[in-house]
Amino acid sequence: MKRTIGAVLIASVGALVAAPQDARAATPSFAGKSITMIIPSTPGGGTDTTGRAIGAFLADHLPGKPSLVIRNMPGANGMTALNFFVRQVEADGFTLTMGSSSQADPVHYRTPQAFYNPSDFEIIGGAGRGGTVLMINTDALARLRDPKAAPVVMGSLVGVPRSGMLSTAWGIEFLGWNAKWVVGYPGTNDLMLALSRGEIDMTSTGNMFQIAKFLSDGKFKVLSQSGALENGAFVAREDFGGAPLFHEQMKGKIRDEVAAKGFAYWSSLTAIDKWLALPAKTPKPVVEVYREAFKAATKDPRFAEKGKTLSEDFEPMSHEDVKMLLTSLSDTPLEATDYINKMLRKQGLDPGGK
Repeated sequence: MKRTIGAVLIASVGALVAAPQDARAATPSFAGKSITMIIPSTPGGGTDTTGRAIGAFLADHLPGKPSLVIRNMPGANGMTALNFFVRQVEADGFTLTMGSSSQADPVHYRTPQAFYNPSDFEIIGGAGRGGTVLMINTDALARLRDPKAAPVVMGSLVGVPRSGMLSTAWGIEFLGWNAKWVVGYPGTNDLMLALSRGEIDMTSTGNMFQIAKFLSDGKFKVLSQSGALENGAFVAREDFGGAPLFHEQMKGKIRDEVAAKGFAYWSSLTAIDKWLALPAKTPKPVVEVYREAFKAATKDPRFAEKGKTLSEDFEPMSHEDVKMLLTSLSDTPLEATDYINKMLRKQGLDPGGK
C-alpha cells in the first residue's frame, strides 16, 4: 500500500526524494543515482547469482531506474558483510543486502562476533526453493511403518543432514518411522545414484528434474513434501504428485513445548532461502517504494524466465512471508535448538554443540 509523504518525511529521505509540487504526489526517486547491493559471499555462488538477477530487475522497476553496483563481501559465513551492513551503512535507501538461510539462522548470529539480527531489517522480499520432498523406494514403504522389519535406509550428505532432510529425524521421533541414517555422500547426484541402485531406500531433494525422473517409472514415490510458504501458510505443490505436506502429517504429534519450538525453528529454516533487505530505520516511504518495485519485478515475464535459469524451484516470496520466517527464527530459544541436537544424537548423528 502506498503512503502519503508529508514535508517532515520528505526532509528525512533527503536526496532520494524529488522536490514535489504537491506533498501527496511526492515519491522517492533514484534518477541519476546508483544503489549498492552487498552480497555476503564470493562471486558465482547461489546467493551472488540470485542477488545479481533480482537486483537488476529491482533497479529497473525503481523510480528513476538507478544503476546497480554489486559489492561482494565474503567472510565468516556472511557475518562480515552483515556486521558492516548494520554498523557502517546509512539507512538512506542507497544500500541493500541479499542474505541467505545461513545468515538467518540464530545459531549463527547469536555469537559475540555478530552485531546483526535479520528480523530487525526492513525486508523487501525474497526467493524460496519451493520446498523439498522425501523420495522413497515403494518396496520400502511397508518397512517404514513396521518396527520388526529391517530399517529403511535414509541417505544423507557428509556431516549434519541438510534442513530438508531432517524431516526424517522428526518422522523417526514422532511418527514412529522405522528408519536409520547413512551419511557421507558428497553431493545430491551421488545420493540420487545411490537411490537408483538400491544402496539407500530414501532421501530428500528439491531438484525438480530429479523428482520427475524418479517418479516416471513408478518405482519411487514422494513420501512427503515440505511445501512452499504462501501468505503465512505452507502450501503443497501439485507437481510433487499430490504428496502430503509434512506439517499435516506432524499435526497433533508434538505435545512438548520445547519440541514444538524446535519444530517451528526447523520449519522456518527449511522454508527460508534468499532474502532482500534494507537497513533498520530506513524511512518508510523508501521501504514501500522498494517493496512495490519488488512486486512489479516478480510480475515481469522476464523475471520468471530468468528465475528458471537460476533454479527449477525459484519461487518469489513476499516481504510479509520472509519477515514472518526471520521473526520466527529470531524468537527461537536455545533449548529448542538443543532439543534438535539431542534428537539427532539419539538417532546416531553428530550435530556438534551440546
